[in-house]
Amino acid sequence: MSLQKIILASGNPGKLTELRAMLREKKVDLISQSDLEVGEVEETGLNFAENALIKARHACKETGLPAIADDSGIEVDALGGKPGIYSARYAGVSGATADAENNVRLLQDLKEVPEQDRTARFQCVIVYLLHERDSMPLICQGSWEGRILFTERGRNGFGYDPLFYVPTHGCTSAQLDSKVKNSLSHRGQALRKLLECWNLRP
Repeated sequence: MSLQKIILASGNPGKLTELRAMLREKKVDLISQSDLEVGEVEETGLNFAENALIKARHACKETGLPAIADDSGIEVDALGGKPGIYSARYAGVSGATADAENNVRLLQDLKEVPEQDRTARFQCVIVYLLHERDSMPLICQGSWEGRILFTERGRNGFGYDPLFYVPTHGCTSAQLDSKVKNSLSHRGQALRKLLECWNLRP
């Protein structure tokens, strides 16, 4: 049986690796949109769900393939929920240095905040569209509670993982084995919900 080709509406290699690992049991060939020379689309939504839908529709339109898109970010209570949907561009930069600079900015903004007040959560919304005009998209959400450390720890993962402390495991997200992380994470939660609904779609 040939694999079903699905476009991932992201060029982020970390997301591609995570999602491929979690979709391994499905007959899916997950392809990064950057591999098909599909560019990024402006994320003009006001929340994670709107941005995920914008990205998925763009990928469907450009490739003619079904698409999976996620929009995710970190909400820090001491910052009133920021950076939220702006997590990936919190420091105002893009490219290879964005993760490092976003972490520097987050630490700077929290420098006067004591440990007990540094609570935060990762949020993720994953969307699956059959085609650009799909009127019944699958939309699933996951949340992961933790807090922000004062210094980075660990080398696994990407984004804010080295700063995100997981109380249940006594380490950061970046110190977790990838299988353990996928079992706990906001993205893993959202994707498992999506997989539960998968058979409801043609």
